[in-house]
Amino acid sequence: SLEFLYLGGNFITSIPPELANLPSLSYLVLCDNKIQSIPPQLAQLHSLRSLSLHNNLLTYLPREILNLVHLEELSLRGNPLVVRFVRDLTYNPPSLQELAGRTIKTRSVPYAPSDLPENLVRYLSLASNCPNPKCGGVYFDSCVRQIKFVDFCGKYRLPLMHYLCSPECSSPCSSASQSSTSQSESDSEDEASVAARRMQKVLLG
Repeated sequence: SLEFLYLGGNFITSIPPELANLPSLSYLVLCDNKIQSIPPQLAQLHSLRSLSLHNNLLTYLPREILNLVHLEELSLRGNPLVVRFVRDLTYNPPSLQELAGRTIKTRSVPYAPSDLPENLVRYLSLASNCPNPKCGGVYFDSCVRQIKFVDFCGKYRLPLMHYLCSPECSSPCSSASQSSTSQSESDSEDEASVAARRMQKVLLG
């Protein structure tokens, strides 16, 4: 039943994902610590209205933070993400298992659970869709880790972490035309505008 949790001014370096098990939590203060990343599990805090993360070591926010539908206040000042552009591309080529799994999912190859080993059926169920609207691909373990800046409140651009299925899906590295790049940016802005309508106050200064 905990609603207010104040953990500011400590030497906390990471946030335990178990915080997501507090369904009534409305105000979470984690300012003035040494936190470097936010666990995506915090998106399960559906009652959260205020999240104070200022004066930490954050360089990005997970995309899942957009799922905090009741969030009204987000404090981020004093973090590296506010003062410098952060872009981190890492990509490990997919394994043969992943290549096979991608082919099955993208080409809708029919199969019955009895046709495949149980662990492979479970693996296929873990496919994630590439967020690039022009791709339509999937990925499992191998993906491009990328920072994407999106608009909040029409005033601030926040860096959110997202994952692409390959480097070619990243517009700066893509050989696609400028028009397709602009379309991709536009799609991202549309997604951001939905979140912007929810977020009432973003404190960065």
